Amino acid sequence: MRGLDHQQAAMFSYLSPEQRVPSDHPLRAIRQITDTILKQLSQVFSQMYSRIGRPSIPPEKLLRALVLQVLYTVRSERMLMEQLEYNLLFRWFVGLSLDEPVWDVTVFTKNRDRLLKADVAKQFFGLVIEQAQNLNLMSDEHFTVDGTLLEACASLKSFKKVDAGPEPPPDDPGNPTVDFHGEKRSNETHASTTDEDALLARKGAGKEAKLSYSGHVLMENRNGLVADVEVLQANGTAERVAALLMIERIPGDQSVTVGADKNYDTKDFVAEARHMNATPHVSQNNKGRKSAIDGRTTRHAGYAISQQKRKRIEEIFGWMKTVGGMRKLRHRGLELVGWMFTLGAAAYNMVRIRNLAMAVEGGKA
Repeated sequence: MRGLDHQQAAMFSYLSPEQRVPSDHPLRAIRQITDTILKQLSQVFSQMYSRIGRPSIPPEKLLRALVLQVLYTVRSERMLMEQLEYNLLFRWFVGLSLDEPVWDVTVFTKNRDRLLKADVAKQFFGLVIEQAQNLNLMSDEHFTVDGTLLEACASLKSFKKVDAGPEPPPDDPGNPTVDFHGEKRSNETHASTTDEDALLARKGAGKEAKLSYSGHVLMENRNGLVADVEVLQANGTAERVAALLMIERIPGDQSVTVGADKNYDTKDFVAEARHMNATPHVSQNNKGRKSAIDGRTTRHAGYAISQQKRKRIEEIFGWMKTVGGMRKLRHRGLELVGWMFTLGAAAYNMVRIRNLAMAVEGGKA
């Protein structure tokens, strides 16, 4: 018998979002991790807000919404608010009932900026690390470091001479015609008018140059979890500078190993890493110059293991660019880009923790 296309809305619903979401949905484990961390951040949130005045967007719901934006590659906060309007799964994760109104996107952005000033993303990321450590998922001895270029939210048309005089009126105010062919352009003489922190950089010889930032990750080698992050301007030496900053922040005073690719095979980096009690398991660069790594390091079996493990760091960059929305940045300014990159690394870790926990449970079964 053919069913009728009956579309009259019911007056009442007796099912809550909690009942609608399947018990084995992948988001349930991530929601559990997120809620545990947010309880630990409650005191931090209390210090951020005044005790009088109108209630703001609850910071717990704000952070859950931002985590969702990363996990589901929502390209803008305006679209995130649209999804929260009608997406039952999103409402359940954030903690909104079916009757609660969705926030105005401008209000949401302003409240997010409050979290930015309090550096909540870094604290959230640190508590995710604690969760992984409590489950014995992270190594505290063996690490890998690497960096990648993050394309800035700025057009090459905005890359103009710093001391240039007044320009003639554009032919099209919305998308003016710009002819910079044959013009020598560099970070010393030019700057972006829309994102002054973005610098012109290229991935390698023969590649096109783009306005970019430099994102860096310190990965632990046991399960490929992110142990630390750093975002700097793409000035050509940012990779090694960021690596040393992250190595210095490794907790404890025990000796550690740090794997890396050929870009880190320089005399200064290797010497500074050893000074920090870190053995640099750097891939040897034998093209045109002598390697800073010799047989005293490469003869050990641990060096070969580090060279094998270090390739997994590309999985982190791949996930953060493809899923986490870091291939083409949506935000401007070094501070905000670093904030979102840190939150993206925290989201990646939560997905990994969920998958590793499920693997352990499956092995026990």
